[in-house]
Amino acid sequence: QIQLVDSGGGLVQAGGSLRLACLASGRVLSNHAMGWFRQTPGKEREFVAVTNWVGGNTKYADFVKGRFAFSRDYVKSTIYLEMNDLKPEDTAVYYCAAARAGAGSASGEYLYWGQGTQVTVSS
Repeated sequence: QIQLVDSGGGLVQAGGSLRLACLASGRVLSNHAMGWFRQTPGKEREFVAVTNWVGGNTKYADFVKGRFAFSRDYVKSTIYLEMNDLKPEDTAVYYCAAARAGAGSASGEYLYWGQGTQVTVSS
C-alpha cells in the first residue's frame, strides 16, 4: 500500500513557474512508476509525465515541450515536478499517481493517487 500527498499548486501568471510535490509513504519500491496527470472540468484525466522512483524511464506528454522536469528528494520521500513557462491552458487539477514498473500514459495503470492540487495560470 502506498499513500500519496500532492501539493504545490497555486495561482501564477502566464510565463511563471510552480513546483508540484508528491510525498510518498508506505511500500514504495525503487522501480515504481510515479506519474502526474491533470484534469479540467468535463474532461478526462490527462497524462502529463512519468518517471521511476529512482530515475529513468522518464516520459513527458507532447504539450510539455521541455517546460517541465522531475527532481527528487529521497530524504523527504518526495518527487517534484518543476513546471516552467506556464500557459493558461495548463490550468487544471494536477494529480500524483503511483503504479507498477513500466506504467505509461494510461491512467488505468495507476493504483495509487494523491488528492490533487489546483494549478491556475492567468493570462
